[in-house]
Amino acid sequence: MAAGLFEGQYVWHPAADDRRLASACVDVRAGRYFSAREILKESRDDFGVRAHRSLVLASEAADSDLTERWLAEEPGTEAALLWARVAALRASRAADAHDRHATTLSRIALAACDRAAELAPMDPTPWAARLSLARFQRHLDPAPEGLITAPPGPWSLFSHILRLDPWHREAHHRFLACFFARHGGSAGAAWDVAAFLAQRAPAASALRLLPLVAAVEEYDPGAPLADRTWEQPQWRQVALRIYQHWLPEVAGYRFTPVLDLAYLAHALCMARHEFEARAVFTAMGPYASRMPWSAFGDPAEQLSRARRRCGLPVPHAPDSG
Repeated sequence: MAAGLFEGQYVWHPAADDRRLASACVDVRAGRYFSAREILKESRDDFGVRAHRSLVLASEAADSDLTERWLAEEPGTEAALLWARVAALRASRAADAHDRHATTLSRIALAACDRAAELAPMDPTPWAARLSLARFQRHLDPAPEGLITAPPGPWSLFSHILRLDPWHREAHHRFLACFFARHGGSAGAAWDVAAFLAQRAPAASALRLLPLVAAVEEYDPGAPLADRTWEQPQWRQVALRIYQHWLPEVAGYRFTPVLDLAYLAHALCMARHEFEARAVFTAMGPYASRMPWSAFGDPAEQLSRARRRCGLPVPHAPDSG
Protein backbone atom coordinates (compact mmCIF):
# COMPACT_ATOMS: atom_id res chain seq x y z
CA MET A 1 0.00 0.00 0.00
CA ALA A 2 1.37 3.42 -0.95
CA ALA A 3 1.31 5.84 1.96
CA GLY A 4 0.46 8.91 -0.10
CA LEU A 5 2.20 12.24 -0.44
CA PHE A 6 3.18 14.65 2.29
CA GLU A 7 0.88 17.66 1.87
CA GLY A 8 2.18 20.06 4.47
CA GLN A 9 1.03 18.53 7.78
CA TYR A 10 1.76 15.40 9.74
CA VAL A 11 -1.01 12.88 10.39
CA TRP A 12 -0.49 11.49 13.89
CA HIS A 13 -3.46 9.11 14.17
CA PRO A 14 -2.26 5.50 14.62
CA ALA A 15 -4.79 4.23 12.05
CA ALA A 16 -2.57 5.88 9.41
CA ASP A 17 -3.82 4.85 5.95
CA ASP A 18 -6.04 2.00 7.14
CA ARG A 19 -9.17 3.89 6.13
CA ARG A 20 -11.60 1.35 7.51
CA LEU A 21 -9.85 1.44 10.86
CA ALA A 22 -9.92 5.24 10.91
CA SER A 23 -13.65 5.18 10.18
CA ALA A 24 -14.25 2.57 12.89
CA CYS A 25 -12.37 4.77 15.38
CA VAL A 26 -14.78 7.62 14.63
CA ASP A 27 -17.69 5.26 15.29
CA VAL A 28 -16.15 4.00 18.54
CA ARG A 29 -15.75 7.56 19.79
CA ALA A 30 -19.43 8.08 18.97
CA GLY A 31 -20.37 4.97 20.98
CA ARG A 32 -20.97 2.63 18.01
CA TYR A 33 -19.24 -0.75 17.70
CA PHE A 34 -20.69 -2.22 14.48
CA SER A 35 -17.84 -1.15 12.17
CA ALA A 36 -15.28 -2.28 14.78
CA ARG A 37 -16.90 -5.70 14.77
CA GLU A 38 -16.73 -5.89 10.97
CA ILE A 39 -13.08 -4.88 10.58
CA LEU A 40 -12.00 -7.25 13.34
CA LYS A 41 -13.99 -10.10 11.83
CA GLU A 42 -12.43 -9.35 8.44
CA SER A 43 -8.92 -9.64 9.90
CA ARG A 44 -9.31 -13.03 11.59
CA ASP A 45 -6.83 -14.62 9.18
CA ASP A 46 -4.30 -11.77 9.21
CA PHE A 47 -2.84 -11.66 12.71
CA GLY A 48 -0.71 -8.60 12.06
CA VAL A 49 -3.68 -6.53 10.93
CA ARG A 50 -5.87 -7.96 13.69
CA ALA A 51 -3.33 -7.02 16.35
CA HIS A 52 -2.93 -3.51 14.99
CA ARG A 53 -6.63 -2.83 14.56
CA SER A 54 -7.66 -4.21 17.94
CA LEU A 55 -4.95 -2.22 19.71
CA VAL A 56 -5.89 1.06 18.02
CA LEU A 57 -9.59 0.46 18.65
CA ALA A 58 -8.88 -0.28 22.30
CA SER A 59 -7.07 3.03 22.69
CA GLU A 60 -10.22 4.75 21.44
CA ALA A 61 -12.59 2.69 23.59
CA ALA A 62 -10.68 2.53 26.87
CA ASP A 63 -12.25 5.64 28.40
CA SER A 64 -15.85 4.65 27.63
CA ASP A 65 -18.22 1.78 28.38
CA LEU A 66 -18.48 0.72 24.73
CA THR A 67 -16.81 -2.68 25.15
CA GLU A 68 -18.94 -3.52 28.19
CA ARG A 69 -22.09 -2.63 26.23
CA TRP A 70 -20.92 -4.64 23.23
CA LEU A 71 -20.30 -7.71 25.38
CA ALA A 72 -23.73 -7.40 26.93
CA GLU A 73 -25.60 -6.81 23.65
CA GLU A 74 -23.68 -9.02 21.19
CA PRO A 75 -21.21 -11.32 22.96
CA GLY A 76 -18.81 -13.06 20.60
CA THR A 77 -15.22 -13.44 19.48
CA GLU A 78 -14.66 -9.85 18.39
CA ALA A 79 -16.36 -8.34 21.43
CA ALA A 80 -14.29 -10.55 23.71
CA LEU A 81 -11.08 -9.57 21.96
CA LEU A 82 -11.71 -5.85 22.21
CA TRP A 83 -12.72 -6.24 25.85
CA ALA A 84 -9.43 -8.06 26.52
CA ARG A 85 -7.56 -5.25 24.81
CA VAL A 86 -9.37 -2.53 26.72
CA ALA A 87 -9.04 -4.33 30.05
CA ALA A 88 -5.30 -4.86 29.50
CA LEU A 89 -4.82 -1.22 28.55
CA ARG A 90 -6.67 -0.02 31.65
CA ALA A 91 -4.66 -2.36 33.87
CA SER A 92 -1.36 -1.21 32.37
CA ARG A 93 -2.26 2.44 32.82
CA ALA A 94 -3.26 1.83 36.43
CA ALA A 95 -0.06 -0.08 37.21
CA ASP A 96 2.12 2.61 35.63
CA ALA A 97 0.29 5.25 37.66
CA HIS A 98 0.57 3.18 40.88
CA ASP A 99 -3.22 3.31 41.14
CA ARG A 100 -4.64 1.46 44.14
CA HIS A 101 -7.02 -0.40 41.80
CA ALA A 102 -4.20 -1.78 39.66
CA THR A 103 -4.29 -5.29 41.14
CA THR A 104 -8.04 -5.61 40.65
CA LEU A 105 -7.83 -4.29 37.09
CA SER A 106 -5.02 -6.72 36.34
CA ARG A 107 -7.15 -9.66 37.50
CA ILE A 108 -10.03 -8.46 35.33
CA ALA A 109 -7.70 -8.10 32.34
CA LEU A 110 -6.20 -11.56 32.75
CA ALA A 111 -9.68 -13.09 32.90
CA ALA A 112 -10.69 -11.13 29.80
CA CYS A 113 -7.61 -12.35 27.93
CA ASP A 114 -8.33 -15.94 28.95
CA ARG A 115 -11.92 -15.65 27.71
CA ALA A 116 -10.87 -14.18 24.36
CA ALA A 117 -8.30 -16.94 23.94
CA GLU A 118 -10.90 -19.62 24.70
CA LEU A 119 -13.19 -18.25 21.97
CA ALA A 120 -10.39 -18.09 19.39
CA PRO A 121 -7.72 -20.63 20.40
CA MET A 122 -5.62 -20.14 17.26
CA ASP A 123 -5.53 -16.35 17.53
CA PRO A 124 -2.33 -15.00 19.14
CA THR A 125 -3.87 -11.55 19.75
CA PRO A 126 -5.38 -12.26 23.21
CA TRP A 127 -2.05 -13.73 24.25
CA ALA A 128 -0.24 -10.60 23.05
CA ALA A 129 -2.62 -8.58 25.22
CA ARG A 130 -1.80 -10.85 28.13
CA LEU A 131 1.91 -10.39 27.44
CA SER A 132 1.45 -6.64 27.88
CA LEU A 133 0.64 -7.42 31.53
CA ALA A 134 3.57 -9.78 32.06
CA ARG A 135 5.91 -7.07 33.33
CA PHE A 136 3.59 -6.61 36.31
CA GLN A 137 3.52 -10.32 37.18
CA ARG A 138 5.92 -11.95 39.65
CA HIS A 139 6.45 -15.27 37.89
CA LEU A 140 9.54 -15.27 35.66
CA ASP A 141 10.98 -18.14 33.62
CA PRO A 142 14.71 -18.77 33.15
CA ALA A 143 16.13 -17.61 29.83
CA PRO A 144 17.02 -20.14 27.15
CA GLU A 145 20.63 -20.76 26.21
CA GLY A 146 22.31 -18.28 23.92
CA LEU A 147 21.79 -15.04 25.83
CA ILE A 148 24.82 -13.47 27.46
CA THR A 149 22.86 -11.85 30.30
CA ALA A 150 20.45 -14.82 30.69
CA PRO A 151 17.62 -12.52 31.82
CA PRO A 152 14.57 -14.21 33.37
CA GLY A 153 11.21 -13.20 31.93
CA PRO A 154 7.86 -14.47 30.60
CA TRP A 155 9.57 -16.87 28.21
CA SER A 156 6.92 -19.60 28.39
CA LEU A 157 4.10 -17.19 27.56
CA PHE A 158 6.13 -15.79 24.68
CA SER A 159 6.87 -19.31 23.43
CA HIS A 160 3.15 -20.10 23.37
CA ILE A 161 2.51 -17.07 21.15
CA LEU A 162 5.32 -18.10 18.81
CA ARG A 163 3.68 -21.50 18.36
CA LEU A 164 0.61 -19.66 17.05
CA ASP A 165 2.52 -17.10 14.99
CA PRO A 166 6.34 -17.33 14.91
CA TRP A 167 6.90 -13.75 13.76
CA HIS A 168 4.11 -11.92 15.58
CA ARG A 169 5.27 -8.32 15.59
CA GLU A 170 3.43 -7.04 18.64
CA ALA A 171 4.36 -10.04 20.78
CA HIS A 172 8.05 -9.49 20.06
CA HIS A 173 7.81 -5.81 20.99
CA ARG A 174 5.79 -6.56 24.14
CA PHE A 175 8.26 -9.20 25.17
CA LEU A 176 11.27 -6.95 24.60
CA ALA A 177 9.63 -4.23 26.71
CA CYS A 178 9.67 -6.58 29.70
CA PHE A 179 13.46 -6.19 29.79
CA PHE A 180 13.66 -2.40 29.56
CA ALA A 181 15.39 -0.70 32.46
CA ARG A 182 12.29 1.37 33.24
CA HIS A 183 10.39 -1.89 33.69
CA GLY A 184 12.91 -3.40 36.06
CA GLY A 185 15.35 -4.80 33.51
CA SER A 186 18.61 -3.34 32.30
CA ALA A 187 20.16 -1.89 29.16
CA GLY A 188 22.32 -4.98 28.81
CA ALA A 189 19.35 -7.34 29.04
CA ALA A 190 17.32 -5.26 26.56
CA TRP A 191 20.11 -5.25 23.99
CA ASP A 192 20.75 -8.95 24.55
CA VAL A 193 17.10 -9.93 24.06
CA ALA A 194 16.67 -7.57 21.08
CA ALA A 195 19.69 -9.07 19.31
CA PHE A 196 18.57 -12.62 20.13
CA LEU A 197 15.08 -12.05 18.71
CA ALA A 198 16.24 -10.10 15.66
CA GLN A 199 18.79 -12.72 14.65
CA ARG A 200 16.07 -15.39 14.64
CA ALA A 201 13.86 -13.38 12.27
CA PRO A 202 13.97 -13.56 8.46
CA ALA A 203 16.17 -10.93 6.80
CA ALA A 204 13.13 -9.18 5.31
CA SER A 205 11.20 -9.07 8.62
CA ALA A 206 10.36 -5.89 10.52
CA LEU A 207 11.55 -7.75 13.62
CA ARG A 208 15.09 -6.96 12.52
CA LEU A 209 14.32 -3.47 13.87
CA LEU A 210 14.23 -4.64 17.49
CA PRO A 211 17.84 -3.63 18.27
CA LEU A 212 17.05 -0.10 17.04
CA VAL A 213 14.06 -0.01 19.42
CA ALA A 214 16.31 -1.06 22.30
CA ALA A 215 18.88 1.59 21.37
CA VAL A 216 16.25 4.34 21.56
CA GLU A 217 14.76 2.97 24.78
CA GLU A 218 18.12 2.91 26.55
CA TYR A 219 19.29 6.26 25.13
CA ASP A 220 20.89 8.40 27.84
CA PRO A 221 21.36 12.02 26.73
CA GLY A 222 23.84 12.55 29.56
CA ALA A 223 26.19 9.79 28.44
CA PRO A 224 29.38 10.77 26.58
CA LEU A 225 28.80 10.92 22.81
CA ALA A 226 25.28 9.54 23.26
CA ASP A 227 24.08 10.92 19.91
CA ARG A 228 26.99 9.23 18.13
CA THR A 229 25.71 5.76 19.08
CA TRP A 230 24.04 5.23 15.72
CA GLU A 231 27.25 6.17 13.87
CA GLN A 232 29.05 3.15 15.29
CA PRO A 233 29.68 0.46 12.65
CA GLN A 234 27.42 -2.19 14.21
CA TRP A 235 24.44 0.17 14.35
CA ARG A 236 25.05 1.49 10.84
CA GLN A 237 25.16 -2.09 9.61
CA VAL A 238 21.89 -2.98 11.33
CA ALA A 239 20.09 0.04 9.86
CA LEU A 240 21.46 -0.44 6.34
CA ARG A 241 20.59 -4.14 6.27
CA ILE A 242 17.02 -3.37 7.30
CA TYR A 243 16.88 -0.68 4.64
CA GLN A 244 18.08 -3.12 1.99
CA HIS A 245 16.03 -6.16 2.95
CA TRP A 246 12.88 -4.94 4.72
CA LEU A 247 12.02 -1.56 3.18
CA PRO A 248 11.20 -3.08 -0.26
CA GLU A 249 8.59 -5.26 1.47
CA VAL A 250 6.65 -2.30 2.84
CA ALA A 251 4.84 -1.61 -0.44
CA GLY A 252 3.01 -4.92 0.00
CA TYR A 253 1.68 -4.13 3.48
CA ARG A 254 -2.05 -3.63 4.00
CA PHE A 255 -1.33 -0.46 5.95
CA THR A 256 1.78 1.67 6.26
CA PRO A 257 3.90 0.46 9.22
CA VAL A 258 4.55 3.99 10.43
CA LEU A 259 6.22 3.17 13.74
CA ASP A 260 8.69 0.70 12.22
CA LEU A 261 9.50 3.12 9.42
CA ALA A 262 10.06 5.89 11.95
CA TYR A 263 12.62 3.85 13.88
CA LEU A 264 14.46 3.06 10.66
CA ALA A 265 14.38 6.65 9.42
CA HIS A 266 15.65 7.87 12.77
CA ALA A 267 18.52 5.38 12.85
CA LEU A 268 19.58 6.22 9.31
CA CYS A 269 19.50 9.96 10.02
CA MET A 270 21.55 9.55 13.18
CA ALA A 271 24.01 7.38 11.24
CA ARG A 272 24.41 10.12 8.59
CA HIS A 273 22.72 8.12 5.86
CA GLU A 274 20.37 10.87 4.70
CA PHE A 275 19.90 9.43 1.20
CA GLU A 276 18.50 6.18 2.59
CA ALA A 277 16.52 7.98 5.28
CA ARG A 278 14.86 10.11 2.62
CA ALA A 279 13.48 6.97 0.96
CA VAL A 280 12.11 5.78 4.30
CA PHE A 281 10.40 9.11 4.98
CA THR A 282 8.91 8.99 1.49
CA ALA A 283 7.47 5.55 2.26
CA MET A 284 5.88 7.01 5.42
CA GLY A 285 4.09 9.73 3.47
CA PRO A 286 2.37 12.21 5.80
CA TYR A 287 1.98 9.72 8.67
CA ALA A 288 3.86 10.24 11.90
CA SER A 289 4.38 8.47 15.23
CA ARG A 290 5.55 10.04 18.47
CA MET A 291 8.22 7.39 18.99
CA PRO A 292 11.13 7.35 18.50
CA TRP A 293 11.20 11.14 18.18
CA SER A 294 9.75 11.85 21.64
CA ALA A 295 12.77 10.18 23.26
CA PHE A 296 14.86 13.12 22.03
CA GLY A 297 12.50 16.06 22.56
CA ASP A 298 9.26 17.35 21.09
CA PRO A 299 8.27 14.71 18.50
CA ALA A 300 7.08 17.15 15.83
CA GLU A 301 10.23 19.25 16.16
CA GLN A 302 12.52 16.22 16.08
CA LEU A 303 10.71 14.74 13.08
CA SER A 304 10.91 18.04 11.21
CA ARG A 305 14.59 18.37 12.03
CA ALA A 306 15.28 14.90 10.59
CA ARG A 307 13.23 15.59 7.45
CA ARG A 308 15.07 18.87 6.86
CA ARG A 309 18.37 17.01 7.02
CA CYS A 310 17.08 14.81 4.23
CA GLY A 311 15.93 17.77 2.13
CA LEU A 312 12.25 17.01 2.65
CA PRO A 313 9.41 19.49 3.35
CA VAL A 314 8.07 20.06 6.84
CA PRO A 315 4.90 21.76 8.15
CA HIS A 316 4.98 25.51 7.57
CA ALA A 317 3.39 26.36 10.92
CA PRO A 318 4.24 24.78 14.30
CA ASP A 319 2.48 21.41 14.48
CA SER A 320 0.64 20.80 17.72
CA GLY A 321 0.53 17.03 17.13
